[in-house]
Amino acid sequence: MGFQFNRSSKEPMSEINVTPFVDVMLVLLIIFMVTAPLLTVGVQVDLPESAADSLPDDQEPLTLSINSKGEVFIQEHQVGFDKIIPKILAISNNRTDTRIYVRGDRTINYGRVLEVMGMLSGAGFSKVALISEPYKN
Repeated sequence: MGFQFNRSSKEPMSEINVTPFVDVMLVLLIIFMVTAPLLTVGVQVDLPESAADSLPDDQEPLTLSINSKGEVFIQEHQVGFDKIIPKILAISNNRTDTRIYVRGDRTINYGRVLEVMGMLSGAGFSKVALISEPYKN
C-alpha cells in the first residue's frame, strides 16, 4: 500500500520560484517610471498633491516651472514673462504638439499659473499639463 513518487525524498528541489522576483522588479519599474520625469528638472518647487493618475510619456516633455516668487523657468533656465512663448517655440522647433508640463509652486497665486497656461494655449500648444505630487494617505 505504498505511494510512489517521481523523485526520491532525499533529492533537493532544484526549481526556483520566480514570482516574488517578478513582483519586486515590477514595483521597481513603476517607481523609476514615476520618478524619472521629476529628476530632469532642477528648479525647487513645492508641488501641490493630487490623486489624479500620471500621464504617459511618448517624448521628452518641456517643463515650465513657476517658483514661489513667481519667477518662470523653462527647464532650469529663468525666462522673463514676455519671452516665454518665443523661447518655447524656439526650443520646440515651432511644433505646437510638443508636450509641456507646468510645475507651479503650491504657494503661488493660482491666477499666475492660469495666466501662463493661457499664454501657452493661445500660442497653439495643445498638450499642456499640470504636474503635482502624488496624494499621500
